[in-house]
Amino acid sequence: MTGYRIRVLNKLAPEGLALLAERFQVSADEPDPHGILVRSGRVDTADYPSLLAVARAGAGVNNITVAKASEQGICIFNTPGANANAVAELVFVMLGIQARNIHRSFAFAQGLAGLTDQEIASRIEQEKSAFKGFELAGKTLGVLGLGKIGIRVANGGITRQMRVAGFDPIPALENIHHLSPEVALSRSLHEMVGKSEILTVHTPLNEKTRGMVNEELLKRLPAGAILINYARGPIVDEQAVLAALTNGRLAAYITDFPSVATLGHPRIIVTPHLGASTEESEEQCACMAALELRGYLEYGAITHSVNFPSAELVPAANVHTRFIMINRDIPGMIGFASQAIGASGINIASYLNESNGTIGYNIIDLESEIPQALVAEIEAHPGVIRTRTISFAG
Repeated sequence: MTGYRIRVLNKLAPEGLALLAERFQVSADEPDPHGILVRSGRVDTADYPSLLAVARAGAGVNNITVAKASEQGICIFNTPGANANAVAELVFVMLGIQARNIHRSFAFAQGLAGLTDQEIASRIEQEKSAFKGFELAGKTLGVLGLGKIGIRVANGGITRQMRVAGFDPIPALENIHHLSPEVALSRSLHEMVGKSEILTVHTPLNEKTRGMVNEELLKRLPAGAILINYARGPIVDEQAVLAALTNGRLAAYITDFPSVATLGHPRIIVTPHLGASTEESEEQCACMAALELRGYLEYGAITHSVNFPSAELVPAANVHTRFIMINRDIPGMIGFASQAIGASGINIASYLNESNGTIGYNIIDLESEIPQALVAEIEAHPGVIRTRTISFAG
């Protein structure tokens, strides 16, 4: 077992915890962890002096102090795509419920209890027309956000014979490659919204997207549109939605985020944050988060970080020590580190530098041990945020 301590917040699938249990000290009440596994619990990275990384079993990281973590040199991971199928499936389940008035018809059918079969048949024939719905085929589905989930929703619309338009302000090529060629990519958000009979939101929550679905955007929808939010609650301005429901711009609102404003409204369907609540999704998220955390703690490897660049390097057989330097992305840092290490007579076996425009991440593999005095010298540079030393000796 290594000396790394892991704190687990929230209940996570045991399959994920099993990936850590034999190699780390895993506990739900560890006061000073090196790594944290979390779902929905809030994490203030300043509360943990030894913290190196946080892995969130899910896509959104608005429950973690990401900006603060970057200043502390703490890597934040998420698990994009692990819950994508669960969310996408539920979007179409809920849209189908709305389209066919299933929720209202359930209540009607249950209200027939106690009647005779003849009375039940008579009431159904008299009143079933009140639940007449519409088919999804031929309707225009607008997908705002083309990440892992948005891509699946857009493609799912195509398989249901819908017309689908998608928009993402910063589309990732790795996602777009999986988009059906039948999905029309809109040049602007307003262009897409203007033709969306059904608009579904799949963007992350950040300062740019908070309140994005507001009064101005809703006014651009065709009259009688349906809005779906299985992303994050604050992306949608609920007061603007209520006004749009009142004036007929919206026919219905489907959301996974209950609130005082949404509960009990006759044209709002609310689920209790069930988007990723499947056995398969929870297992995949937990396993992916655990592997990300394990790779970072043991090797300094980074995949799916929201604040650090991706970086992976397999250590060669002659590597004694892996030295990690996390720095502000400013000129001269690679030369500084290389010269400082070389001046100490230490041979660099390999050097990997990656940057995301804000953070520079350096994996420097050395053929011998690095003295603490040299580590202190490097850490004293104003551009250096943090360093780590990982020994492969023995």
